[in-house]
Amino acid sequence: MSQDQRVAIVTGASRGIGRAIAERLASDGHHVIVNYAGSAQAAAETVKMIERGGGHAQAVQADVAEPDHVQRLFNVAIEAFGRVDTVVHNAGIMSNQRIDALDVEAFDRTMRTNLRGAFLVLGEAAQRLSQGGRIIALSTSVIAKAFPGYGAYIASKAGVEGLVRVLANELRGRDITVNAVAPGPTGTELFLEGKSDEQVAQLAKAAPLERLGEPTDIANVVSFLAGIEGGWVNGQVLRANGGFV
Repeated sequence: MSQDQRVAIVTGASRGIGRAIAERLASDGHHVIVNYAGSAQAAAETVKMIERGGGHAQAVQADVAEPDHVQRLFNVAIEAFGRVDTVVHNAGIMSNQRIDALDVEAFDRTMRTNLRGAFLVLGEAAQRLSQGGRIIALSTSVIAKAFPGYGAYIASKAGVEGLVRVLANELRGRDITVNAVAPGPTGTELFLEGKSDEQVAQLAKAAPLERLGEPTDIANVVSFLAGIEGGWVNGQVLRANGGFV
């Protein structure tokens, strides 16, 4: 591998926004570690799509909420490609439940994956990345809406944004940027699940651009932050949402 070849880890990259990010970074010249939790076949398809485009990728199973899994994820990346330059933490779940003390297990599941997972992945990235590294976490523009039923999800993603801002300061002087990307409604399997056609149409009209985002819209923003051009953006949350406020 040449000295200027960059290596990226993308968590939750087996489908949806994560897959689009992995494919875009591969097209930008990164070797990509395609992380997945349980969808081995979908992760393998992501790898195949990258390889068909002339890129290099490897699928790695890891639960982002388990410290030993996260350490192994980075170890495999370094063993396979020599180093890690870019980490995109996309893995997450979106549950829908009201704020109810009797439903604390659902809250805990959401916080475990979305916030604990971000804490572990960002923390490991801080230890492993060297000068010029890029750390990017996925948040959500739903934070600004306070929709009923999204309490746990919004709380977890607000926590992710807090981690990003703090870590940017903790890495002072190391030339490593830390940012978040907060998508608005995006036409993925995760987003569409459980929604009626009427609900989808209503959300598509919510932004001034009057359409749902596409996974590639989000991947383009991540590509900017991961590239040379995004090197002066640090400690920020970029709301890639078509004006959904």
